[in-house]
Amino acid sequence: MGKDNKKKKKKKKTVYVDDGSTIADMSGVGKSNASRHNSSGARPRASFKEQFKTYTDAVKMMFLPMLAVLGILALAFLIVYILL
Repeated sequence: MGKDNKKKKKKKKTVYVDDGSTIADMSGVGKSNASRHNSSGARPRASFKEQFKTYTDAVKMMFLPMLAVLGILALAFLIVYILL
């Protein structure tokens, strides 16, 4: 019985086979490399106005979900406060 406990079962090694398939082909997504870079090869920087517009658009999209999360947290806090 002592020898049986000392022997460990070896794990069976899993062999993964790559069949060349992918979950999604992302090669056609986005712009081509030529249109993203100027003639010197550097990526053009967005102006402050473009960056600010991107920021405000993101804030506008997240405003209602943020309010929903804050409402849920406030309700949970209120329930815990009342019960204790």
